Amino acid sequence: MQHAVGAPLPPPQGPGNGPAGWTHQAQHPGHPGPPGPPPPPSPAPQGQGWTGPAPHHAPAPVSRETTGHVQLPPGGPVPLPAPPAEPGTGTATLAVLLIGPAGAGKTTVAKLWASRRRVPTAHVSLDDVREWVCSGFADPQAGWNDHSEAQYRLARRTCGFAARNFLANGISCILDDAVFPDRPVVGLGGWKRHVGPGLLPVVLLPGLEIVLERNAARSGNRRLSDEEVARIHGRMAGWYGSGLPIIDNSTYDVETTARVLDDILARSIASPPAW
Repeated sequence: MQHAVGAPLPPPQGPGNGPAGWTHQAQHPGHPGPPGPPPPPSPAPQGQGWTGPAPHHAPAPVSRETTGHVQLPPGGPVPLPAPPAEPGTGTATLAVLLIGPAGAGKTTVAKLWASRRRVPTAHVSLDDVREWVCSGFADPQAGWNDHSEAQYRLARRTCGFAARNFLANGISCILDDAVFPDRPVVGLGGWKRHVGPGLLPVVLLPGLEIVLERNAARSGNRRLSDEEVARIHGRMAGWYGSGLPIIDNSTYDVETTARVLDDILARSIASPPAW
């Protein structure tokens, strides 16, 4: 660009004199620079001004140990929470396992309890995670065998991993599963190994007629035969006398059941069940 004789020359472009927000950094002579937007230019000689776009600032490198913006600490067993200072579970960070037969209302109650809490709380259903397997899903309705049990164990480990990650980031977690009292290794013991000793189990066990009625309203592979529902319900009766808290929600609506669950969990924090 040419300037008229006698016109004042523009100030030299250098550190502190370039466009707003730009600080010059020296470039290595002859270095082509990385691909992408061009690097900031060297100081322009007198008689030339910088009229190009604002320089591009590369984002800070993201650590591979992050998920989103939350730093994930190493996983570890979930400790027992401190007793809440108010009625119910308050703002305590909890790991809860809601146990019950098909048709007991576990998923519905767990979702409502999680959504009504005043602190972040996640709900993870083992049945939902099992059904992530689309091709080759081992449906227990076709018979409980090594294949279906292997998928169950894999889903339980996946749920436990998810629960630990939520809890490590200050998010409570409630899981639900039809855990049988006569199979401690694959059932409650497995959940304790995957989540930790701070896991609080609660049994949801309405009467058989209620379970049959709710099962009849189901569809797809979630609906079982009446014979299978009665068999599962009968095995769940073994939780009586186990020391775990049991909620008979035969006459409760979902909201009442969720409120009772919160009260029971508050007592479990103060006096954890032996299991």
